[in-house]
Amino acid sequence: MSSPAQPCEPLPQESPASSEDLAVMREQLGRDMRGVVSIAARCGCGRPAVVRTAPRLEDGTPFPTSFYLTLPWLTLELSRLEATGMMAELSERVATDEQLGERYRRAHERYLARRAEIGEAEEVAEVSAGGMPTRVKCLHALAAQSLAEGPGVNPIGDEVLELITGGELGCRCEASPSEQAQAALQPEDASESAR
Repeated sequence: MSSPAQPCEPLPQESPASSEDLAVMREQLGRDMRGVVSIAARCGCGRPAVVRTAPRLEDGTPFPTSFYLTLPWLTLELSRLEATGMMAELSERVATDEQLGERYRRAHERYLARRAEIGEAEEVAEVSAGGMPTRVKCLHALAAQSLAEGPGVNPIGDEVLELITGGELGCRCEASPSEQAQAALQPEDASESAR
């Protein structure tokens, strides 16, 4: 496995997961979050935004997603970007822009090093997340790494977060996750069609 010559510095926002955090994540996801190690990043309101997860779940299943995005509003926005077909364009850029490709490969190596800090699962030892190191497959995973690590580690995660948030992860958690999901299903011009 590739790993940096020196250990990674601590994650800038990492904190223990409290029982309150677990309850919030249950509401955010509609189920219990498995393999929780810590909260890697929080929303401006303090709710979990990214969960750091074990490489092997409690039932023994290997789990390569070390940084799991839980914020419903951000998950929705990233899904909307994915629906535009943006990943093919980003994958092409990673393949043709040597500098971007190298930075993306380093993000992959950092992901693997972070996982190794908390455990191993041989089945996924060389698998990071989001399609790294050669393609862009899941914007949620890439944005989660960017939020957990801070800017400058994952160039694609940084880019999509900039598109959505303008660089600031402001809180949009006013509504509960179920209310946010329901609102997302409503047409934007519902008030006009009701007339």
